[in-house]
Amino acid sequence: MKLYLRGHDCRYAMEQLQLSLFPGEPSSVAEPGELPAPGEDLAISQLSAGRQWLTAVTAITLHGQTHRVARRIPLTDDERLRRRLLQGCYYDCALRFLPQAPAWGALSGVRPTKLVTAALLEGRSRDEAGRELRQVYRVSPQRAELALDCGEASVRALARTTPEELSVYVGIPFCPTRCVYCSFISRSCEHERHTLGQYLQALLDEIDYTGRLLRRSGRRISTVYFGGGTPTTLDAGQMEQLMAALERAFDLSHRLEYTIEGGRPDTLSAEKLRLMRRMGADRMSINPQSMNDHVLTLAGRQHTAAMVEQAVAQAREAGFAELNMDLIAGLPGDSFDSFAQSLERVLALRPENITVHTLALKKAAALYERREGLPPVETVAQMVGWAWQTLRRQGYVPYYLYRQKYMSGSFENIGWCIPGHECLYNIYMMEEQQSILALGGGGITKLVKDGRIERWNGPKDPLQYLSRPEELRRKKDEFFAALGR
Repeated sequence: MKLYLRGHDCRYAMEQLQLSLFPGEPSSVAEPGELPAPGEDLAISQLSAGRQWLTAVTAITLHGQTHRVARRIPLTDDERLRRRLLQGCYYDCALRFLPQAPAWGALSGVRPTKLVTAALLEGRSRDEAGRELRQVYRVSPQRAELALDCGEASVRALARTTPEELSVYVGIPFCPTRCVYCSFISRSCEHERHTLGQYLQALLDEIDYTGRLLRRSGRRISTVYFGGGTPTTLDAGQMEQLMAALERAFDLSHRLEYTIEGGRPDTLSAEKLRLMRRMGADRMSINPQSMNDHVLTLAGRQHTAAMVEQAVAQAREAGFAELNMDLIAGLPGDSFDSFAQSLERVLALRPENITVHTLALKKAAALYERREGLPPVETVAQMVGWAWQTLRRQGYVPYYLYRQKYMSGSFENIGWCIPGHECLYNIYMMEEQQSILALGGGGITKLVKDGRIERWNGPKDPLQYLSRPEELRRKKDEFFAALGR
């Protein structure tokens, strides 16, 4: 389904809206001046200005049917109002093809809570922000409440830091094996242990160089997050080397939290967990994705549910008082009963955070082409709904969420926590209200300043990372130069 833009360049918002409203349709954006091909499925989004009115027209042709909708507002140069008009017009036209109104209405993009957070930070009330979601963007009452809860959590988290502080992301793009749903560029350590060693040395060099820039800047670190890949693919000696280098290079005395994604329980041991806790990490993420061994095997993971429970017990013994555990709704071979049992087994371990993801079929993942054993959308909806009810009943509250392209049922990923145990880095990163300093492969350094965001993308592949040390240093120089302006 090709999207044609006429009279405006609101490409990102319209493309994201089309992907969320028609997730099962192949989607692309036409080049400027490109004409529709005879008989193709398409959507035309047009904007025109008269003397008094700004008019949006959407025409969608899909599977032999065509519908057209026009909407107008008084003439304005306000980009936000223009975007709202285009989105609302497209949404109204899309509804003619859909069996029911989507839960997120005309909201597009991966961060639906940013709208709420911005409204609350501007001084608007929860009720006012809720009315905007429901009336302007046609978000369902349930999803509006979810966004409002997360927005309020974001405001509380932002009150604990200042715009002058930074969060640090350390990327380790290596895993023991590749999961079938994974689209990240990561290397399997089964055959690339030597590359991991080279990568670690390059990362240590980057940390040392960046630490000197950070000290000169006078900025403080509020949160540290090790992501991947699977950071605990590093052995105990390598992890100690990395964490010690970070401690030497950066002043972490004011940090609010220090998170490491343990991810795979088969990469954890009592020794490694004690080491990470001793070296300063205070939050550990142990992600089963499922507690059904058959589902784990189909997903390409080499651990069992029993290994997850053992890793959690060892993390507690090591002194971790903050644990996160992830589950995915919609994995191959899973059923509603199996997912519900997974959730119950995770709840029995009483982690402070539980993140419930909805399976996203990414083009770079093996599962994208070979879609075998996937539960139907109706079953995924049951899984997500059951998680909502059960987690709230058990005293958990939502504190952050995000959406992805090609997500089953156009649902979302939701972070739940016992009140007071929010992962601050997740909020700062997702809300884009704080600068993020990324180290290693796969991360994006973001400068948030004066209402604007600048990005410096790091190499995703470890081999690219190893081949570009001068480029990495130049990007860090640019970031700190912009930070000081």
